[in-house]
Amino acid sequence: MLPTPEQVRQYIADGLPCDHLDVQGDGSHFDAVIVSPAFEGKRLIARHQLVYAALGDRMKAEIHALSMRTLTPDEYSKAGN
Repeated sequence: MLPTPEQVRQYIADGLPCDHLDVQGDGSHFDAVIVSPAFEGKRLIARHQLVYAALGDRMKAEIHALSMRTLTPDEYSKAGN
């Protein structure tokens, strides 16, 4: 069974503190905007690794594609959100 965007959102939220989290998708491909203080001082690859760690084995089994914007709270507010 393919996961819903709400399930993917919950998977991420369960493993990563998020100030804002939006997930859209069709069950196979997902787009996420993830705002977390855990991203402070981290490069893009390290931020993505934190998200992948939160998703665990689901990234290999349930989720086929995930496009993500990973922002710190400050970056998110400066972007006008």
